[in-house]
Amino acid sequence: MFAILAAIGVMFGLSLARVPVVFALIIGAVTGGLLAGLGLQGTLEAFNNGLGGGAQIALAYGVLGAFALALARSGLPDLLAYKLITALKGDATAKARNRVKLILFFTVAMAAVSSQNVLPVHIAFIPVLIPPLLSVFNHLKLDRRLITCLLTFGLVGTYMLVPVGFGAIFLNDILGSNINNFGKDYGFQISYDQIPAAMAIPVLGMFVGLLTAIFISYRKPREYKNVHIEASASIADEIDTDQSGAPKIAKFTLYMAAFAVVATLAVQLYSESMILAGLVGVSILSFAGIFKWKEADDVIISGMRMMALVGFIMISAQGFASVIEATNQVPALVEASVQWIGNSQALAAFWMLLIGLLITLGIGSSFSTVPILAIIYVPLCIQFGFSPAATIAIIGTAAALGDAGSPASDSTLGPTSGLNMDGQHDHMKDSVIPTFIHFNIPLMIFGWIAAMVL
Repeated sequence: MFAILAAIGVMFGLSLARVPVVFALIIGAVTGGLLAGLGLQGTLEAFNNGLGGGAQIALAYGVLGAFALALARSGLPDLLAYKLITALKGDATAKARNRVKLILFFTVAMAAVSSQNVLPVHIAFIPVLIPPLLSVFNHLKLDRRLITCLLTFGLVGTYMLVPVGFGAIFLNDILGSNINNFGKDYGFQISYDQIPAAMAIPVLGMFVGLLTAIFISYRKPREYKNVHIEASASIADEIDTDQSGAPKIAKFTLYMAAFAVVATLAVQLYSESMILAGLVGVSILSFAGIFKWKEADDVIISGMRMMALVGFIMISAQGFASVIEATNQVPALVEASVQWIGNSQALAAFWMLLIGLLITLGIGSSFSTVPILAIIYVPLCIQFGFSPAATIAIIGTAAALGDAGSPASDSTLGPTSGLNMDGQHDHMKDSVIPTFIHFNIPLMIFGWIAAMVL
């Protein structure tokens, strides 16, 4: 079992050392394969055989990226951001500060939630919405660490619970698929409709952490300087504006953009395919003239490029998991773990969650961590007698752990990109540490509770 531990250790160490995650996964896989006696050729063959497992997920991400950029060209996200900013600036001088703050909190959180399903643009909405709101935050003396927690909760908690958009990719295509794939040799299978219910308890922990951030940790006013910010770059730079700064968009364009959003959501729910849904959305926007036909290649390729890194990491993670499986050392690792832990389910759940936290902190992506964990955790959960629902909760939480508190995660990098436009928001102190404390610690606690009660 030393080969598996060495492979994971090398991958984790290189990731923490800021080596690109794709390279860390490849080097880790080669290390494990060589130590297991597979030889270089056998290791590469096993790695290549596993790459196909991540292709569907990577393609779904790429199509979503294309849809996100095409939707941005319609100007709909810009118009929504403008309306919100205008309304809040009008209320920011009112006496009812608490009411304005609650409206602001709700709006920011819902924008993050919607970016995972209704408008699946992921973190691309942040540079559109957040920088113009900084003056409102300053006027209300809001602690930006709280805004970070709101954004990160919406980004992470949504895909962990709601099987639509990015949530469909994480819960069904990645989590459910990998559990069934690595469980079939043991006669262990789950149904996808079990997953949201199993993940509800860990997400409840994140919600408790969010409430703690709102009402306890960051409720006190925090002073910021009013630094002038140049007009922030929108992902829809081609949108014209009038003298007041309002986007000038034809009603037909808005109607077609809204129709594309509804159609994409409906197709995804009906077909359970984000690839087909994203394709339908891009097609509607193209036929509606949102972007010119001669610009189609540029729009689609640029959109896919936004999600390319995540896609390559997912593909590499499947190759890594394939090498781990080819070592044939997983049963030995499971047996050794059982002997070391004993018959304690509580201790087993704790260690699996803790290891998941460490691995995800290094990789920075919960989506890419599932294949690495599932190949070992599925037989471990079976050996310790965990139910299917508890197995889902352990692996899903172990993978998501660290995503909110990783320096390399989109869930922390995205908020920092918007909140630090005036240079007053430190990535580590104001994004990474607050989200780690308020989300990763509750996830550990509530993930463990889910493993015990489900």
